[in-house]
Amino acid sequence: MSSSTSTSSVRLGDLLHPILAGLISVIVNYGGTFILVFQAARVAGLSPELTASWVWSVSIGVGVTGLFLSWVSREPIITAWSTPAAAFLVIALASAPYAEAVGAYMISAAAFVLLGLSGYFEKVIRLIPSGVAAGLLAGILLQFGIGAFGGISLDPMLVGLLITVYILLKRFTARYAVVGILVVGVVALLLQGRLDMSGLTLQLAAPVFTRPEFSLNALFSIALPLFLITLTGQYMPGMLVLRNDGFSTSANPIVTLTGLGSLLMAPFGSHAFNIAAITAAICTGKEAHEEPSKRWIAGIAAGFFYILVGIFGVTLAAVFMAFPPAFITALAGLALLGTIGGSLANAMADAKTREASLITFLASAANITLFGIGGAFWGLLIGLMAYALINGRLLRGKPVVNVAAESVSGKEAAS
Repeated sequence: MSSSTSTSSVRLGDLLHPILAGLISVIVNYGGTFILVFQAARVAGLSPELTASWVWSVSIGVGVTGLFLSWVSREPIITAWSTPAAAFLVIALASAPYAEAVGAYMISAAAFVLLGLSGYFEKVIRLIPSGVAAGLLAGILLQFGIGAFGGISLDPMLVGLLITVYILLKRFTARYAVVGILVVGVVALLLQGRLDMSGLTLQLAAPVFTRPEFSLNALFSIALPLFLITLTGQYMPGMLVLRNDGFSTSANPIVTLTGLGSLLMAPFGSHAFNIAAITAAICTGKEAHEEPSKRWIAGIAAGFFYILVGIFGVTLAAVFMAFPPAFITALAGLALLGTIGGSLANAMADAKTREASLITFLASAANITLFGIGGAFWGLLIGLMAYALINGRLLRGKPVVNVAAESVSGKEAAS
């Protein structure tokens, strides 16, 4: 009797943490960046129906692809919409007819399908030295860690409470630290009356088909930048997040499937979805579960929550966006502290690549933006140049692997 109870409680615990990690990643995504989609829709002059269709298509697409990839691979494959692409569209849609923009979405998505089928992207990912990859990830996530504490200036009571609770839980029950700050934060906001849900009503979203149009102008002004921005700003760091936490799923099916999903959903408004980077780190590290083999559940949970939001259109997206910005930044930053620390440790572990890894970290943290391409690409490029010059060779370092995975395979070989 007691043995049965113990087993069921262990199973419940195994489910709780990755499910909440998936939920937190979804909250951070909608609460932190989804406003860009609404801004781009406003710039394009889209009707409420077309805007709701955009929310439906990108949410359903992200949810289905992430859930399917996580289930098949048994790894936490977190998908998301392209945030840098949404920021780009805030400007681009001001001067392009919406039907031509949809056509450009489809061209960009088709290019990703071809890239995935070619297999070249996976080959490039596997050539990147592990220290450089870890430095890139730490640099990308650094701003979120800083933002967690910088929020004290904006909302000292709320953010101070979250930080205090996080530290105390780390001291007494580290496993429940991230879960604890989510619960405490929501309760605090409700007690302060800062979450007003009275005007919200659940409404089913209705997808609206837009007949795509194709033009050279949209090809060069939207499709090509959209492809490059999503490739360098999402797929590259997203795959390195997976590699950094020891997951070895090939990039090829991920790029192919998300590209195909984007192609199918584009006529309903979806601009692009892909493997996630920042929010993926919430689900791929130890905070999701101590055992890497259990973290794929976070991918299933995130996919389910995305589909749920998609079904109800802008309603649930508005719920997540109702959280104060300081709460979102603090939640994201504190949830990513473990990943930031682990990435920095991996980046500095090898004395031979330490300098190049440090340069990658600082260049990525600087968030350089040139020619419309974001900081992840430039940080990686600068880091690889430093690695080549310091070591006298290019891309011959140790591939991105997980130390724990190496030790496990070593034990298996010995046995």
